[in-house]
Amino acid sequence: MKPIQMVDLVGQYARIKTEVDSVLQRVIDSAAFINGPEVKAFEQELAAYLGCRHVIGCANGTDALQVALMALGLKPGDEVITPSFTFVATVEVVALLGIVPVFADVLPGTFNLDPADLRRKITPRTKAIVPVHLFGQAADMDAIMAIAGEHGLYVVEDNCQAIGSDHRSAGGTVRKSGTIGHIGVTSFFPSKNLGCYGDGGALFTDDDALAHKVRRVCNHGSDKRYYHEVVGVNSRLDALQAAVLRIKLKHLDDYARSRRNAAAAYDAAFSGLPELAVPERSAFSTHVFHQYTLRVAEGHRDALRKHLEERQIPAMIYYPVPCHQQLAYKSPRFANGSLPVTERLAQEVLSLPMSTELDQEQLDHITGAVKGYFTAQGGA
Repeated sequence: MKPIQMVDLVGQYARIKTEVDSVLQRVIDSAAFINGPEVKAFEQELAAYLGCRHVIGCANGTDALQVALMALGLKPGDEVITPSFTFVATVEVVALLGIVPVFADVLPGTFNLDPADLRRKITPRTKAIVPVHLFGQAADMDAIMAIAGEHGLYVVEDNCQAIGSDHRSAGGTVRKSGTIGHIGVTSFFPSKNLGCYGDGGALFTDDDALAHKVRRVCNHGSDKRYYHEVVGVNSRLDALQAAVLRIKLKHLDDYARSRRNAAAAYDAAFSGLPELAVPERSAFSTHVFHQYTLRVAEGHRDALRKHLEERQIPAMIYYPVPCHQQLAYKSPRFANGSLPVTERLAQEVLSLPMSTELDQEQLDHITGAVKGYFTAQGGA
């Protein structure tokens, strides 16, 4: 059996090696490393895939979030509502800009932003909502956009883990996650479903004026060289990464199918284990399984993880300490116990290997080890 990885990037590369090696050599031969035709072509191809007007590449997903808030004109003292159950980058950029992060709880089944708690957290200083499409499926964007519309708020979709998923509105309209709010952002970190071979990110919008502002902010606040209209940053997607992403974009839907097949195998294997809750599938979103995240009940989570690691099976905890309990973001407003679902999930979640390259032998080994743990405990 091949060694099991959380994400098998070596195996994935082997399948597209000829294509990748060829395009990388093409970029090197052209010496067009900054912007250039590869970046422009990738932006156009991703925009066509997503069904949106504008895709603007940038240096990484964290920059994408920061640029989005800057382009929207948010100021120090403004409030942005976001879940605490997320990677810290979502909150980090808010604090870096002097904006106040306001934490909302999540739903226990999908791990995504709870619209009811979102509504409770709105104040006169609230200016934007940053829903996170966690682990591979979209948050309830119908509800979030309705709340945003009632209060005149911007919506920035953190789509770093769910690119390629479809959101189905109550009216039947299907749109790609990340294209529903005012701005969507993503990361192309190597382990993402659409990942490059370094750092990279992008922003999406249908708003021509916002797209112009985003491009200006990414380019030192400048539309014309040496003339700077606003404070900006230097954040761009380099051509080598864009060339790789153009290849992997063609395979993105196939990658999602492979991940769904692996998830279905996990589901079937764990159906008789009452101590485990398999990932809930939303009624309004497809799932692309950036992570396959179980809820492990009754205090078994850490022991199960140790059991798996002893059998050379990696398992990860996303996220053991929620953002509102991190030292950098602690506030009396969000004391322990203030986000009960988030805090409970931090004690229960465990993510199993999820990759386009998982084969049946590996899946059997993983699922057998999980079931073996509970059999040894006297469970199912």
